[in-house]
Amino acid sequence: MTLYIKNMVCDRCILMVKQQLDQLGLNVEAISLGKVTVSPDPDLLKLKQVSEALQVLGFELIDKEKNQLIEQIKTQVIEIVHYSDLSAMQQSLMNLIAQKLNKDYVYLSRLFSDNEGITIEKYIIHQKIEKVKELLEYGELNLNEIAWQMGYSSSAHLSTQFKAVTGMPPSKYKIQPSADRKPLDQLN
Repeated sequence: MTLYIKNMVCDRCILMVKQQLDQLGLNVEAISLGKVTVSPDPDLLKLKQVSEALQVLGFELIDKEKNQLIEQIKTQVIEIVHYSDLSAMQQSLMNLIAQKLNKDYVYLSRLFSDNEGITIEKYIIHQKIEKVKELLEYGELNLNEIAWQMGYSSSAHLSTQFKAVTGMPPSKYKIQPSADRKPLDQLN
C-alpha cells in the first residue's frame, strides 16, 4: 500500500517517518519525499495508529486523491528547487512537474490554485526565494553565482523577485540573515 504523507520535505523527514513506521511493525518497501510504500497493507486500526504517530512528528497522512496530488506537486517543486541544478534545466519547471506526475499542466495548475489559493508559479518562486535566502546566509556565493545556480536570467531579475517576495533587496537580507526564513512545508 502506498501512503502519502504531508510535510515530508527533507532527508531527515524520510528517516523519521521510516523509523516511526518500523516501530509500528510496517515494512517500508520504498520511501521518498511525501510517499511511502509499506507492507503488509495496514488495516483501519493500524492506519489510525500511523496517522497519530506521524502527527506527533508534524506529519499528516493524506487520504483524498486530489490532496495527494497537491502534495505530490509540492514535493516535486521542493525536490527540483532545493535538490537539483536549476542552471542545467532544459525545460520549464511547470512542464517538468507535469511530466513527472504524468498529468496535464493546466489540470494541475487549476487544482493547485483552487486548493492552495496560490498558483504553482508563485509557489515555485517562494521556494526559490527561500533557497536564495539559505545561499545568502552561507555567504559562499555572490549574487551573480546564486542567480545562475537558481536558474535566473540575471542577478537583477533575482533581486527584483527577491524584493517582491521579502520586501527587501538581497543585499539588505544578507546583512540581517534569518530575519525571514520559513520552513519549506510552511511556504505558500
